[in-house]
Amino acid sequence: MENGLIIELKGVSKSFAIGGGREFLALKGIDLEIHQGEFTGLVGPSGSGKTTLLNLMGALDNATEGSVRVLGRNVESFSHTEAAHFRKESIGFIFQSFNLLPVYTVFENVEFPLLVAGVAAEERKKTVTQALEWVGLLDKMYSRPTQLSGGESQRVAVARAIVKKPRIILADEPTANLDAENSHNILRTMVKLNQQLGTTFVFSTHDQKVIDYLRRKITLVDGRLFKDEALTPKLAGNDK
Repeated sequence: MENGLIIELKGVSKSFAIGGGREFLALKGIDLEIHQGEFTGLVGPSGSGKTTLLNLMGALDNATEGSVRVLGRNVESFSHTEAAHFRKESIGFIFQSFNLLPVYTVFENVEFPLLVAGVAAEERKKTVTQALEWVGLLDKMYSRPTQLSGGESQRVAVARAIVKKPRIILADEPTANLDAENSHNILRTMVKLNQQLGTTFVFSTHDQKVIDYLRRKITLVDGRLFKDEALTPKLAGNDK
């Protein structure tokens, strides 16, 4: 990967069948590069293609045309098993719906990716504890999701995404279900992880609170890359 280039899309289009022999073209000829350590947002109205683009970067879906390279690998050539292994090893996901397992404690929810990866028990305990410390939830490790606030639940989701220390974290509308205070708490945590661990963050969002933290804003309109601009963040990880 030259010059820290970790995500590269060339001529990427994506269509979906909508019945009656018709197709919806969600992405149209996207060319895009993202480098190690970026804090970037895919921004645009509903239906602009930002979540579809995020899914292609995360090997959750395949492009109809063009190439998608992530961490030097052509993800469109992956089999289902290879794509799952790649996601497990290299990418953390944060979704607006939290996706926590209700019968598990906070510790067990964060531990789950390490269990799947076959990490030894002692190392799991150390790594999960560290991740919960990162997001300020050590005192909640034995709580269950039903005992948490929305902000706390999203912090658990962040801890689960970072526990493997992935190179890339993809976040789809991560503040959509949070109030302003919890949104800023989550975003400050993400900035800290980006700065101290070098984790690359790519958001799909239309939330101005998220945009205020970005260092790069990629605007999509009707499935096309409309604007790509460097930003000076209005807010930083240590803002109160």
